[in-house]
Amino acid sequence: MPKLKTRKAAAKRFRATGSGKIRRRKAFKNHMLEHKTSARKSRISKLSLVSEEDAGNVRLMMPYL
Repeated sequence: MPKLKTRKAAAKRFRATGSGKIRRRKAFKNHMLEHKTSARKSRISKLSLVSEEDAGNVRLMMPYL
């Protein structure tokens, strides 16, 4: 069986938790931050879990996660 390649774009964006779930960053924290409230920016800064519907696709992109 040959080795499977990891998609590097996915490897930079996702990582696993201790229980095997997948963590991700939230969107909208890159630019135009001066009109967003501090509370909104704080919420966006926290990590989130990938939904179960999308987790299968991420695991295909990262076979050794």
